[in-house]
Amino acid sequence: MRLFLTLFAIFMFSTTQSHAGPARWKHEWPRTDFTKSSVDFNDILSGGPPKDGIPAIDDPGFAPASEIKDIGDQEPVITLTYNGIAKAYPLRVLMWHEIANDAIGDMPITVTYCPLCNASIVFDRRLDGKVLDFGVSGKLRYSDMVMYDRQTESWWQQFLGKGIVGEMNGKQLKMVPSRVIPFSKFKATHPDGQVLIPRNTSTRSYGANPYAGYDSLKKPFLYNGNYDGPVPPLAYVVAVGKSAWPLSDIREKGKVENGDLIITWQGGMNSALDKSSIATGRDIGFVSVQKKIQTAL
Repeated sequence: MRLFLTLFAIFMFSTTQSHAGPARWKHEWPRTDFTKSSVDFNDILSGGPPKDGIPAIDDPGFAPASEIKDIGDQEPVITLTYNGIAKAYPLRVLMWHEIANDAIGDMPITVTYCPLCNASIVFDRRLDGKVLDFGVSGKLRYSDMVMYDRQTESWWQQFLGKGIVGEMNGKQLKMVPSRVIPFSKFKATHPDGQVLIPRNTSTRSYGANPYAGYDSLKKPFLYNGNYDGPVPPLAYVVAVGKSAWPLSDIREKGKVENGDLIITWQGGMNSALDKSSIATGRDIGFVSVQKKIQTAL
């Protein structure tokens, strides 16, 4: 709880400069073209850390899943497979870095995690003939991380993978299919799959959650908008296209069918944002989404 309160104090202090705007940002971002933007600058707030204050991972290290001993079976990991290659990125690591610039096979990717909205999204880093590298700007928009690319120092909305400020304004990154599942499931399915490990375990409190109790709060950090939705603002939801279902409803029923979709809940994955240790977070489970296939008789 002490870590959580410390972060809360940092965030609250930062709001005094949250609406600084381009005139104040320019000294830190001299290469960013603030004349090109598709968002209201007043919606972009300082999250506390400066540019790269949360360091992205640029030289990721990996170990086979079967050799990993320090990750709890129920801890969440972001997983993806591509051309027979399987990789996992534990939230216990990304909690402290938020971005990992990597490649899977011949595809350059950036693996992103925003704790404040619990958004785990993987993007193809290739765009317009370039391979982009991403970092953490230290800014938030609607409580979601604002990334930046190091090639043009344009700003990107993590949740959308869309350029919102700078030369890349309006550009769209391609999302790469990924899942968040418990480590035990990844290890059982891909014992030789590669798991992201820290290069130096002494630099961060890997496995700790500095946002203890966050997903039980009544409102997200640094979001001043109005909300009148059918579930609490920080409730877990499963979104498919333009439709969404509360995770609590799916958990209660076990399975939800909607049109040609089948959404199934399974227990055995910890919340990364509950207890101060991710390994002891409450079991929120995880889901699989399948599509019914029509077969001709």
